[in-house]
Amino acid sequence: MRKSSKPAALDVLSPRERQVLKLVVEGKTSKEIAAIVGVKPSSIDTYRSRIMAKLEVTNVPALVRLAIRHRLIEL
Repeated sequence: MRKSSKPAALDVLSPRERQVLKLVVEGKTSKEIAAIVGVKPSSIDTYRSRIMAKLEVTNVPALVRLAIRHRLIEL
């Protein structure tokens, strides 16, 4: 039995990274995400870079495909 219903690919992300990922794939800008999360936009850029490295993707469209594939967002 699986210990969690979350997809394995996303298990490498912290809860904050998952939150930022969801907002990124929803099309929010770094400035908008920073206002929601309560950090500087440069911190969001750092989160995005770390997320992409952990998930082994090289661009935002690939992040969107991954998020859809793992049901982080719906169409």
